[in-house]
Amino acid sequence: MKTIAVIDDDVHIGDVLTEILENEGYAVIRAYSGTEAVLLLSERHPDLILLDLMLPGLSGEEVLPHIKDIPVIVLSAKVEVQDKVTLLLGGAADYITKPFNTEELLARIAVQLRGTQRQGAPTTLTVGELTLDTVSFEVTVKGQPVKLTRTEYAILKLLMMNPKLAVSKGILLERIMSDTPDCTERSLKQHISNLRKKLQEAGGTDYIETVWGIGFKLAEQKS
Repeated sequence: MKTIAVIDDDVHIGDVLTEILENEGYAVIRAYSGTEAVLLLSERHPDLILLDLMLPGLSGEEVLPHIKDIPVIVLSAKVEVQDKVTLLLGGAADYITKPFNTEELLARIAVQLRGTQRQGAPTTLTVGELTLDTVSFEVTVKGQPVKLTRTEYAILKLLMMNPKLAVSKGILLERIMSDTPDCTERSLKQHISNLRKKLQEAGGTDYIETVWGIGFKLAEQKS
């Protein structure tokens, strides 16, 4: 499931966009100010961003330089050609003026998401002795294949995408629940315990560290 970040301080517009996108099968995350958007994007990596310009805190123009490797569609009431040119040259992938046509917006989103697939984000994550292939869903430790359940794979992928960060239980559940509905707050601990055991059996060390009061992170591996 693709995730789209809606960055707009207008609660009504944000709610409408969320309903439209969720009806199309997208997951949606929200930010209501430029400052909140920068914080959100330091923790999450959506597949696409819908960015309003008139935001409290940092403006959309100020948020744009903080966004790397994620297509951004600017949604704005500004209609001047120069405004559009400046934003497109500044890193936006597309620009659509408010009020927007729903079908046009969905088409532009689909085009941008197809573009990211063609560009081909790295299909292999490697952190120390751990390797995860996002296409074949294969996981190896020191080159040795490890068979994981769907939920264990989703947890490990998220941790490997954020190798130096402690990921909270809430974020873990939020990020993986759409793909792994069997994982609940009650069962998360057991899934992680099973994952740790499998990785440890393959590599001879504990690759996942519990950060008390926060969540979990990849343990530092000795070089």
